[in-house]
Amino acid sequence: MIAAVAERVPIPVFVLIRPRGGGFVYSDADIDVMTRDIEVARNGGARGVVIGTLDHGGRADIANTLTLLKTARGLPVTFHRAFDFAPNLSEALEQLIDAGVTRVLTSGGVATALEGVDAIARLVDQARGRITVMAGGGVREQNVQEIIARTGVSEVHARIGMVLSCSSGAAKSTVRLRKPLPTDEDSWEELDEARMRALVDLARP
Repeated sequence: MIAAVAERVPIPVFVLIRPRGGGFVYSDADIDVMTRDIEVARNGGARGVVIGTLDHGGRADIANTLTLLKTARGLPVTFHRAFDFAPNLSEALEQLIDAGVTRVLTSGGVATALEGVDAIARLVDQARGRITVMAGGGVREQNVQEIIARTGVSEVHARIGMVLSCSSGAAKSTVRLRKPLPTDEDSWEELDEARMRALVDLARP
């Protein structure tokens, strides 16, 4: 999948390195899987990786972050919205800067970037170009310009998908291979290209 995407798109591909669902406090075995996944991503043509590791207090796990940064060997590393669990976002930002993280994805410690615009703006000001602060969380066509204007971010993250389906008769079966999305085995989620193009056009200066 990584190689297929990297071959087909002109923009740099950053790969999410996450060994499982659930929280972001990882065991040694989890970190081992993540280091292996970084190598797989690199070999597949990834131009960067996205990580997020926390300790039991919700703070950035700097020791494991450094391990993953070492494995990345110069690839840009983004710390994802696990950052928003930190009890002190300002302190966490400084720790990630010192560690050598390239970018942090944040909603300002709340549910959505629009709700967290003031906190994001403070992080952008604090970063002073030492790390990229990317706004994410509920970024949509109708609010992307306001989020950029009020925070001063130069990058945003948006997940805009649509549910597709192709009937194969599986929906009529009582067999379930996974949790339904949204109602049967024949549905999956893909990027809504038209909406994403609209958002990109609105986000450009």
